[in-house]
Amino acid sequence: MNPNEILRLVDGLHREKHIDTEVVFSAIESALVTALRKFRGEDADIHVSIDRKSGEITARVDDDVLDQTVIGRIGAQTAKQVIIQKIKEAERDALLAEFQDQVGELVTGTVQRNDRGVTIVQVGNVEAILPRSEQISGESYHHGDRVKAIIYEVKAAGNRVKVILSRTKPQLVQRLFEQEIPEIAEGVIEIKAISREPGQRSKVAVTSSDQRVDCVGACVGVRGNRIKNITSELAGERIDIVRWSPDPMELIPAALQPAEVDQVLLCDMIGRAIVLVKDDQLSQAIGKYGQNVRLASKLVGWDIEIMTAEELEDQIDRAINAFMALEGMTDELAQRLVEQGYLSYDDLSVIEPEALMEMGGLTEEQVDLIVEQADERAEEAERIAAEEKRLKKERAAIERMAAENPAMASALEAAQQAQAGDSTSPDAASTPDQAASVDQSPEEDGTPAAELPAEEQAEASPTASNQTQVAPAAQPATVQPPGENAPPPPAADGNIPEQDDAQEGTSSPTIAESPENDSAVSESEQVPAEATSTANSTQEEAMDKTNATDQN
Repeated sequence: MNPNEILRLVDGLHREKHIDTEVVFSAIESALVTALRKFRGEDADIHVSIDRKSGEITARVDDDVLDQTVIGRIGAQTAKQVIIQKIKEAERDALLAEFQDQVGELVTGTVQRNDRGVTIVQVGNVEAILPRSEQISGESYHHGDRVKAIIYEVKAAGNRVKVILSRTKPQLVQRLFEQEIPEIAEGVIEIKAISREPGQRSKVAVTSSDQRVDCVGACVGVRGNRIKNITSELAGERIDIVRWSPDPMELIPAALQPAEVDQVLLCDMIGRAIVLVKDDQLSQAIGKYGQNVRLASKLVGWDIEIMTAEELEDQIDRAINAFMALEGMTDELAQRLVEQGYLSYDDLSVIEPEALMEMGGLTEEQVDLIVEQADERAEEAERIAAEEKRLKKERAAIERMAAENPAMASALEAAQQAQAGDSTSPDAASTPDQAASVDQSPEEDGTPAAELPAEEQAEASPTASNQTQVAPAAQPATVQPPGENAPPPPAADGNIPEQDDAQEGTSSPTIAESPENDSAVSESEQVPAEATSTANSTQEEAMDKTNATDQN
């Protein structure tokens, strides 16, 4: 092996791949040792060294110095793959060390392609990955676009380095502030805390070490030009700049801006801050979908609850009454718990036993009893709240359906009412519409059936497709959803004619008359196919109970 060629190889790898020259020399020496060991045997004592200045190779095998021609012939063929592998590993380690030092730093790359939601970005000589989960919602990236992101994670993947970028982390906002605002880069203004919901809104708390510099004004810039550059880079994300204060009584009202705060009550034991506002400021303090108070809580590190003075008084009264219902609770202890911000069974179930023993002068057994009761009642309250939420959703769905299809909405509402009445008598399971039509026949209003018009006879017929009758006690009750192929009306003797072959296999939508009761039990509204499943299930339950009554 030519010494000059070795020196040129090492220098070229150092310049192109940014690999340290010592790493390359060591890789060549290790490769030559591996090649000579295969030639002389595994037990041979082999030492190879390369002069770092001249490139000369010296090899000793069992104290014998090998000739350069022997080394070249063996090394040229056998050591080639080992050298390549070592160089790739060295290149990977160099890139890994380089990018690991940049984790959390802002980088700018060029979009190369999109692969099933994952965006590949060229950053330096590495293709970094911007996963879908780390992209701002609503953004789209095209080939050649310039993208700013932070390096979120770096890890080795075989002989390659995997660099993962992020545009959703709060560090991106901080790096953009440092880039756009010189006072932050110089250390005059410091960012103390950031809370962020990517693509929607962020809150940044800043402070100044120089009283002559207004930290908020410097971040906003003249006519807002500085903050506009940052928001445009974040797809129009709204940014609130808050003046930092170590006192939560000052920081919390600032974090809830633009809402005006009347009073802040701190509950140190549970880290809760109760913020009182006027009625007209309540919605603004909470924000859309609770966004404002949620971001403020993350920014200040306190669990913030927004309410009016009247709501606080009501909660205190309810909490005291609820706590007094627990066995072992005293009036004094209930008052102290409320003063510390414990306003529900859920709060009480997570209290530290030692704190409760100290507050009320209780024994460990008494504390365990109180906490156990609070646990049970908190679970019950959660179950009731979940049920109320479910019913509220169902009512909202029925209201929407009523606007689109009144018939379907009416049927579903009737089915819900019937289901709610299943725990009472069988008659209570009938819907209001059914109860109004029981034992109603054309003869009862004084008009013979034969004298009615054809349309009214069809409506009054006990076998019409929108009616249901009681089956005999010995026969099972079946219900067929209303359809287009309704059977013909019964003959004069009350028997139902046989159906055509085309109707075989289809259950009749009516049930035979009961000897004990010739009148119809109920008349349900004709509903579309989407509502028949719920309505039929409720009707079957009601008729099973009626059949049981008839048998008795």
